Amino acid sequence: MSVLQPTSHGAVTDSVRPPEFSRAEHARVLATTAAGSVVVGYAAVAALLALVSSTAAHASFSTTGVLAAAAPGWLVAHHIPVRFDGGQLGVLPLLPTALVMLLVSRAAAGAADRLGLFEPLQARSVVFTISGAHAVVGGLIAFLMGEAGPVRATPAVAFFGCAAVSGVAAVAGVAQRCGLVEVLFDRVDPVARRGLRAGALALFALAAAGALLLAVGLATSWPTTSALFDQGGGTVGSGLGIWLLCLGYLPNAVVGAMSLTTGAGFSLGAVVVSPTAFSGGPVPAIPLLAALPEQQLGLLPAVFALPGAIGVLVGLALRTAAKSPATRVRAVLVAAMTAGVGMLVLAAVAGGNLGSGAFTPVTVPAGLAAVLTLAWIGLPGALVAWLAGPRPAAPPAPVQPPVVVAAEADEDDEDDEDDEVEYEEDAEELEEVAEEEEDDFDEPDGEPDSEPAAPEDDEARDDPPLADKPD
Repeated sequence: MSVLQPTSHGAVTDSVRPPEFSRAEHARVLATTAAGSVVVGYAAVAALLALVSSTAAHASFSTTGVLAAAAPGWLVAHHIPVRFDGGQLGVLPLLPTALVMLLVSRAAAGAADRLGLFEPLQARSVVFTISGAHAVVGGLIAFLMGEAGPVRATPAVAFFGCAAVSGVAAVAGVAQRCGLVEVLFDRVDPVARRGLRAGALALFALAAAGALLLAVGLATSWPTTSALFDQGGGTVGSGLGIWLLCLGYLPNAVVGAMSLTTGAGFSLGAVVVSPTAFSGGPVPAIPLLAALPEQQLGLLPAVFALPGAIGVLVGLALRTAAKSPATRVRAVLVAAMTAGVGMLVLAAVAGGNLGSGAFTPVTVPAGLAAVLTLAWIGLPGALVAWLAGPRPAAPPAPVQPPVVVAAEADEDDEDDEDDEVEYEEDAEELEEVAEEEEDDFDEPDGEPDSEPAAPEDDEARDDPPLADKPD
């Protein structure tokens, strides 16, 4: 039986009714999905640790040891800080967290497809089940690790942290299939919608600028980078471990470079690096950190051209968002706020404590970086969108030349005067004609204007001539 269902683009089309599931089958699918996402993530961490320990020169490999070591690694992948005897590890690699979120997102999308979910409210069961499973497993692992073990974690932090990370990933997985994206976009006007897209693209461009800056730093300091790799031991296992460590912290380094391009900079213990200030000091012997400058560079403030150019591009992209310049500026402000919030989140999760030595804390000033990102995107973008966009045409003003109006008025006055003169002349002529007729009517017996025939007297008229009378 066909029914009407919304597609991924918000349109309503004829489709086949999704399969009917009983409550038991529905619960079984959700439980399998949640457990599978936990097991797959745990297995991925265990496999990575097994690869590193099996190739290391002096490491002892055992299945039990790898599975036990994968427990804190699974928490670290969910961005849960862990504690050692030497301090707290709060600077957690972002790449494992991104991979775990990708796995959870795919699992949630698969469950939505299998259950035939297409409405926003139907996504709650998938999101709550997956986030609840990760929260319970994370809290249980942190509780079993205890306070006397070599690696420790706070159960409450593990519970809510795992729930937040997996919940966000699950929402991202079902957002398109259950219409959450359409619901969000339907609540904002088209101008704000274009601003949101432009802000996301601006954040991506800013990340690309940070990656470019990091690549330039690594390329210019390649001898130091290779020397740090050689100091790791020279074996395949040691090199692989160092390479995986650098790969895991690569997103953190990119976020630090993004903060550097905006002008906020970052700090690593006593080392402070920004376009306008520099303070040297010891850093960990990690090849990824070879990109750090050893002294203040005169060309370092030139990185301000990168976020400025991104702001100009945002203004050019939104110059056609609306006909009104004020509305286009509003779209640019939405884009700047979107990029600023994204920068705030990335900077907040990129730093943290690094033990208790000279390298702690690793700080990326999230608030300052967000404000500067807002300024770099908003100010040039608003200026370009205001000046480069179309302007509404002003209504034409009524044209009434005073000379023409005066001439027409004079002509009208002259016509009126002529009419009056003609009227007076006609009136005079009529009066004259009337007077003449009155005079002719009242004229006494006298000689007429023309000589009339001689009148006959009464007697002549009454009596005929004597000659004509009979005898």
